[in-house]
Amino acid sequence: MHEEQEYTDFADHAKYEEYGEYGEYGEYGEYGEYGDEPPRRSIARRVALVAVGGVFAALVGVGGYGAYNLTSAVSGGSSGDGGGDKAAAATQSPQQPPDAAQAEAVAKDFLAAWGRGDFTVAAGLTDRPEAARMALSAFHDGVPAKSLALTGTGPASSGTPSEPAVGFKVRAEFDGATEAWEYDSVLGVMRAADGRTLVRWAPSVVHPKLGAGKTIAVRPLPNPVSKPTDRKGRPLDSFPSLRSVLPQIAPPDGATVVTGQAVVLSGGGAQDPEQLFVLTPPSAPQVKLTLDADLQQVAEEAVKQQSAGGKPASLVAVQPSTGQILAMAYAPQGGFNRAVGGGQPPGSTMKVITSAALLEAGVGPGTVVPCKETTHSPRTWHNDEPGDFPAYTLTDDFTHSCNTGFIDKGLEKLQPGTLATVAREQFGLGLQWRIGIPSRDATIPVPGNKDEAAAEFIGQGQIQVNSLLMASVAATVQSGTFRQPVLREDVKRVTAPGKLPTDVARDLRSMMAETAAQGTARAPMSGLSGQIGAKTGTVEAGSGQATNSWFIAYRNDLAVAAEVEGGGHGNSAAGVAAAQVLKAGGKG
Repeated sequence: MHEEQEYTDFADHAKYEEYGEYGEYGEYGEYGEYGDEPPRRSIARRVALVAVGGVFAALVGVGGYGAYNLTSAVSGGSSGDGGGDKAAAATQSPQQPPDAAQAEAVAKDFLAAWGRGDFTVAAGLTDRPEAARMALSAFHDGVPAKSLALTGTGPASSGTPSEPAVGFKVRAEFDGATEAWEYDSVLGVMRAADGRTLVRWAPSVVHPKLGAGKTIAVRPLPNPVSKPTDRKGRPLDSFPSLRSVLPQIAPPDGATVVTGQAVVLSGGGAQDPEQLFVLTPPSAPQVKLTLDADLQQVAEEAVKQQSAGGKPASLVAVQPSTGQILAMAYAPQGGFNRAVGGGQPPGSTMKVITSAALLEAGVGPGTVVPCKETTHSPRTWHNDEPGDFPAYTLTDDFTHSCNTGFIDKGLEKLQPGTLATVAREQFGLGLQWRIGIPSRDATIPVPGNKDEAAAEFIGQGQIQVNSLLMASVAATVQSGTFRQPVLREDVKRVTAPGKLPTDVARDLRSMMAETAAQGTARAPMSGLSGQIGAKTGTVEAGSGQATNSWFIAYRNDLAVAAEVEGGGHGNSAAGVAAAQVLKAGGKG
């Protein structure tokens, strides 16, 4: 048997008389307990109550944003006289617990009043009217549901003989949400001292997780962070070196970022708000980076091994034919990205650019450039390899990394500032690259005297570069063309003002190949096939300190630069790390 009752707001005294349950003016006399005027509900609502086999429901429309704070509502209030017409009529001995029918009846009336937005009436059916009214009002204001359905589900197992419990289901629908928010809750029923049957008020009636000091409200979710993938669409967020990089990736120009909304439970000492229901999920456009997840894994491991003991290190791998950055790793991980943001002297890896300048100045690979044990600028300079080698050519000096030969020939052939010009116009250093994340440009100052010039010829002094920049130098030699490295293809690249002359590129490749086969890079490059070339670098770090290790190389269409602070000679720490990556990814 169905029993349906329909409620509308009472616009005037006549309608109240017509529809009221208690006759002309209701239970409270001429105007009831409300004062001089008949009660008016602030928002017109409509509710249908259906009872079928003890299960009942209330469905109304509610809406509007408002204050989201339930704190005072769920923690305040005090026991009161309660209310409710039917509950007042059903008085019995205070010692007699409510029976199932009475519990269901008061629950039905409570849910109906709550559902139609009459929080005063609903609260009057509880043992703590003010606390209940505030909590129900705050829930209504904080959770802007398009419709709210409250459906009784019958006796709940949490009840006791003295205080039975009634279960009910909440279903809230929201504009723009693809699904409704549904959850189950329970209300307890008690016998008041005056014999009335009342709902035992608790914050958990509104939601099982709501407690003192907590709030439930719809709030915007944090702005979504794009989770870029590698070039093949594979995730990258598991790589330690990329954890601080990925959040720096901005969405493509013109892309839309959607900020989501969720029903959130917060407060009560919890560190992070708990999402109870997501109305609209956030979304951010996905970006494919140029990185290769397989090569990134190798680079991470190589840097980890060589940085053992706390030595800072970095490595960058670049594809010469495209300029795409394929791997980027650094240590300590999670901190400053020295791979693209660092700045330090590159040691003898700078001799690639010095050689390019000398070759353009008329010095050939076979030109005799004696390697003296010491030379002066007037500062005294020496080599790692002791002895005088007067018959060494430019190639020999490059292969064996002879400092004195490069200093003498550089001071003889090159004007102040030539090194910076060649680096800029042919290798693209000093052009303010935009790779997709912040990065540091090269610093190659014009020397103020011969000592400063001598230091720059061998990669010491005031020169500041990083692994990204030097990987690009190796890539430019391999391909013969500067292609600005990028982490994403949609960034605007810079182009070098000039071009590396074809014969200079050819001679540099020959010299780097000889260094990999017979020179200082022989050990780490051993066993690598294909088109290979390399240059070592060892940077003096100060009296009593271990030297810094640098290594740049290429194998077919893969160029790598690595540096390890305090790593010793270039062919040791940095060379080993670079060779690991070349072995894994430079097979052609």
